[in-house]
Amino acid sequence: MIQKSGQRGVPVTVIDEQVVIGYDQRRLAALLGQNKAPKPKLGVSIADAARIAGKKGRGPAVGAYVGQVKAGSPAEKAGLRPDDVIIELSRRPVRTAADVHAIMDSHRPGDRLGLTIERDGREMRITLKI
Repeated sequence: MIQKSGQRGVPVTVIDEQVVIGYDQRRLAALLGQNKAPKPKLGVSIADAARIAGKKGRGPAVGAYVGQVKAGSPAEKAGLRPDDVIIELSRRPVRTAADVHAIMDSHRPGDRLGLTIERDGREMRITLKI
């Protein structure tokens, strides 16, 4: 809970019983949860495979379609390519691009993940470190 002290001059902020005197931006951000560890990223631009399949008239109707792979990213290092479709991530099925984001939120930088992708009509298994 955040409270105002009512004092004038030097600001005093209380966040969950932690007192911050003055404007200590770093401490305030930490107490408010803004200094969380960075979320891990695959380094790909993805979209729902069903939507892309409808536009291109081909491909799987489920999964996360890879549109771009960022240079130097974990995805590039693992060999992902544009037009791949992620159908499984970390042993969990991927039906949409939102599934990839939800699964990634449960991991931390440094984790190793297994991916099952579809490329040119074949399934492939890839492991990468995020």
